[in-house]
Amino acid sequence: MNEMQMSEIVEQFSRKVEPVVGQIKVTRLPDFKTVYVENIDEIGRSIILQEFKANGKTYWAGYSPRSETVFVSQASRD
Repeated sequence: MNEMQMSEIVEQFSRKVEPVVGQIKVTRLPDFKTVYVENIDEIGRSIILQEFKANGKTYWAGYSPRSETVFVSQASRD
């Protein structure tokens, strides 16, 4: 997943656009998270989130290739 794809996904998330069936899953995390530990089969992996800006707000987002999921956390209340 490259940065342009991540930006597009975060932009859609900020507009509350549901992802198309068959696309990457998007999971909302609690606000202000910058790291998420994904547990699959009792094995945990840290997903480090990067900062993205969309619709005047700041988000943190990261991609897990194991679960093909983008994790998004809102980082601003504006």
